[in-house]
Amino acid sequence: MTLLSGIAYALAGPFLSLFLVTELNAQPFAVGAFLFGTQLAAIIVSTLIGRFSDTRDVRKQLLIIGGTAGAISCTVFAFSRSYWALLIVFVTVGAVSGSQMPQMFAYARQSLDRDPQAPLAISGLRTIFSIAWVIGTPLAAFLIAASGFTLLYAVSAVVYLGGALIAASWLRPLGTIAPVERESAPARGKIAVAAIAFVLVQAATSLGVLAVPLYVTAELGGSAGDAGLVLSLCALLEIPLMIWFGWLATRGDHGKLVLAGASTAIGYYVLMLWTTEVWQVAAAQALNAVVISAVMGVGITYFQDLAPDRPGAATTLYTNTAKVSAMLAGPLLGLAQHLGYRSAYAMGLGLSVIGLAFLVAARRLH
Repeated sequence: MTLLSGIAYALAGPFLSLFLVTELNAQPFAVGAFLFGTQLAAIIVSTLIGRFSDTRDVRKQLLIIGGTAGAISCTVFAFSRSYWALLIVFVTVGAVSGSQMPQMFAYARQSLDRDPQAPLAISGLRTIFSIAWVIGTPLAAFLIAASGFTLLYAVSAVVYLGGALIAASWLRPLGTIAPVERESAPARGKIAVAAIAFVLVQAATSLGVLAVPLYVTAELGGSAGDAGLVLSLCALLEIPLMIWFGWLATRGDHGKLVLAGASTAIGYYVLMLWTTEVWQVAAAQALNAVVISAVMGVGITYFQDLAPDRPGAATTLYTNTAKVSAMLAGPLLGLAQHLGYRSAYAMGLGLSVIGLAFLVAARRLH
């Protein structure tokens, strides 16, 4: 189910802005408003669903609903070319489909309960999600070239529906989670501080990834193909590293692994500020892959451990930090366009330093 859901995300997501511009003739402000509004709706809806999922035995049903909602949303996108109709669908039905990913990881965590191998299993699922993007993104480009966006979103709808059918056929109900006392104020404070830290560190990562094609071509004189190779190299390195960090998480402190990832981010951005050749950027991706694998791979388990009785809410909080960080990265990339794309990595360095400070502060809270 993780593989199918990941492929569906990779098919429908990366080319959304291109769809809005080429199929709907949307202007820059309309594109920005669409992307911002849909992200905000996804955060609100997935948060509500995450909290609800921890109080009832409904996680299997929510996975079926999420996959079905994705299929419905993509079907509308395949045939409608009305900006307002698509916006309404995406902030309602599409937002419900956005809860599918956190609910999958919450289901996995609850089914493993307190199994010491849970971090490795979660990292394994996160790796499958990364592999799905490796498959889905080029497939999406092929479908668009072959027959346009109607075929792309029709195929996405079928893949979403396949995930829903797997959930309905193979997943079993897990029961409710034994309630515990409400977290103390320091515990809630630790979760909030950790969430801020992840927003900052992941915003740096999102900004760095968005800036790579522009930095390579505009600042270093490379080609679009060079930029593609750099990004592909990072994605390729992430796959074994996520498994390795998942294995380390079964034997060590999850917080220390996340700290190591955030610390590595500082080294990555310092190195990127000094790069003058494309091969140097490519070599630096080894550090970037460590950051992504540690922060985004182990990060799921890290948040689940902060609220072990609420895996749905905890996993949703983690995925929401990624959404907020993506929302921050866009305006920062626009600023870098005016200052020079090398400045994107100076911003990434600053965000990583502050994020690391928040992670350290979170460890000191009990």
